[in-house]
Amino acid sequence: MTQVQTETAEERLVHVQAGIATLTGDLVVPEGASGVVLFAHGSGSSRLSPRNRAVGRRLSDRGLATLLIDLLTPEEERVDIETAHLRFDIGLLADRLAGAKDWLAEQPATRDLRIGYFGASTGAAAALVAAALHPKSIGAVVSRGGRPDLAGNLLPRVQAPTLLIVGGEDLAVIEMNRDAFAQLTCRKKLEIVPGATHLFEEPGALETVGRLAGDWLVEHLAPPKR
Repeated sequence: MTQVQTETAEERLVHVQAGIATLTGDLVVPEGASGVVLFAHGSGSSRLSPRNRAVGRRLSDRGLATLLIDLLTPEEERVDIETAHLRFDIGLLADRLAGAKDWLAEQPATRDLRIGYFGASTGAAAALVAAALHPKSIGAVVSRGGRPDLAGNLLPRVQAPTLLIVGGEDLAVIEMNRDAFAQLTCRKKLEIVPGATHLFEEPGALETVGRLAGDWLVEHLAPPKR
């Protein structure tokens, strides 16, 4: 297991067994972590997404552990580059997320932490499907520029508090999120970031995403008061 230093905690390269697949991830567990957030990247991206890594660092600064993971194996990624079909296989991606969630629940550093999902683009749909199918084990969901519409008829079954974040200039995705928001029956919130486009590349946009996501996840993943 290789290790490198981050600003806030040690980052570990981990190999996660999810069904028959072995997935590669980067795990950061700050001292005294209050929860753990499993990232689901969007179509055509990977765990090295600079946007998700930037948000991950901000969540670590808030005392949350993070696992950024590639939901496809290297062999599957090579196929997907040619066909682009696996990145839209929401059922497969949701199964992989559930497997990674089970892995986190078995690790000494994270087994006592409540788990949340942070999904971008198609990864948000996978996160919502996984949360709907395993409602007792997920404490919160955050979607950044997501496609929650791809979760289809499972949206009303999501029980975890869900935050949808969309760029104010991402007009088509705003409508998709509004439609999905109306179908959610859990505690929910829709945040539209003014001036931001789909990738939140504008100055300050990702910082806003990190703050909104951090507030939501810290609130809902914190250990229950005794």
